[in-house]
Amino acid sequence: MDAIRKLFGTDGIRGTANTDPMTVEVAQRLGQAAGLRFRRGTHRHRVVLGKDTRLSGYMIECALVSGFLSSGIDVTLVGPLPTPAIAMLTRSLRADLGVMISASHNAFEDNGIKLFGPDGFKLSDEAEAEIETLMRSDLGGQLAAPDMIGRASRLTDAAGRYIESAKSSFPRGRRLDGLRIVIDCANGAAYRVAPTALWELGAEVIRIGCVPDGLNINRDCGSTSPAALSAAVLENRADLGIGLDGDADRLVVVDEQGRTIDGDQILALIATSWQQAGRLEGGGVAATVMSNMGLERHLATLGLGLERTAVGDRYVVERMRELGMNLGGEQSGHMVLSEFATTGDGLIAALQVLSVLVERGQPASEICRMFTPFPQKLRNERFAGVSPLQDPSVLEARRWADDLLGKRGRLLLRESGTEPLVRVMAEAEDAALVDEVVDRLCETIRRAAVPA
Repeated sequence: MDAIRKLFGTDGIRGTANTDPMTVEVAQRLGQAAGLRFRRGTHRHRVVLGKDTRLSGYMIECALVSGFLSSGIDVTLVGPLPTPAIAMLTRSLRADLGVMISASHNAFEDNGIKLFGPDGFKLSDEAEAEIETLMRSDLGGQLAAPDMIGRASRLTDAAGRYIESAKSSFPRGRRLDGLRIVIDCANGAAYRVAPTALWELGAEVIRIGCVPDGLNINRDCGSTSPAALSAAVLENRADLGIGLDGDADRLVVVDEQGRTIDGDQILALIATSWQQAGRLEGGGVAATVMSNMGLERHLATLGLGLERTAVGDRYVVERMRELGMNLGGEQSGHMVLSEFATTGDGLIAALQVLSVLVERGQPASEICRMFTPFPQKLRNERFAGVSPLQDPSVLEARRWADDLLGKRGRLLLRESGTEPLVRVMAEAEDAALVDEVVDRLCETIRRAAVPA
């Protein structure tokens, strides 16, 4: 295990299946180390283990199970379920740890491992560092004695528990009768539970991206590829389209005209609705540095603040907990509604949008566009080896961009936490200025980077 490097990124461990770090050996070692880290007291310990629909999920699941069992932890298997379902079940079953096997919106070739503590929240940086330290240590003398090896079992009603939990977030007495909804589950973890929840609330449900085969997760479908959803909404004359990603912790919405509504607009809609109902807590909303300045201005008109965080829904959650907020999210579609969930939940967020739709009796195109966004452009530049962000030419181009934008706009330059990418984002009231800044920075980064 000397080859283990820094494993955890912004959302757990992620990589190409069957290559370091997403190997059987690393997964087994992780199960052992995480099991030891969360063993406390003399009670029987338990981990809730779920996954999405990737082919490699079987392999990673078996390796994790063997690691947890050897550390003396019982494993409760729940099969394919959304990431927020694992967080919910970890708390409701009083488990010591929750684990989700998923690479979220990535293609099937990738996989990942996300960890939740007994409170249902994602682990802190400190806890992840402790697990990595354990993984590098000699675990031999710390593993379970033969009579204390864990047992594995399957929870057969896990899907039903999550469906009922999600439905309970919808206002009591309100129904979806008469609404035609297209749901695209990205051939991922929510392919059964999300359509069922909508149908049980009374909607006419049209399903796409609900036939996973292990290889088609997120392929030309789901929240990151909403063209199929938009076409299905128009073809079926639906009232709304809901697009989830592979593990259903994020969403996009498509209105009845086939236009995509991103996470910033969804945040604005829910914040406005909750503010009017006296439900919004903490004086504002938490979002990441990626959120549009138009959202910030919209919230200011309501007397609300926008608390910006690093990219990653767990950083949004941390800020929400610090400030007593009950709403936060990301432009990419992670929506955290702490009244109902401890992490991003695409289905629960979609139900809040549908609640406003039912309450107002207006089409989605009229209620979901809460503000005019600033022109914003995001491009990704892939690299190999060392990040080019500290190259002198890139630093000089960054200073130039900051000076040019001044107070008229905003620049964000960062490495992805899940892929070898540099993300370049600029926004300003002047679209031509945004194009100029992003184009020059991307060209400079390409010249400075080792080609991927």
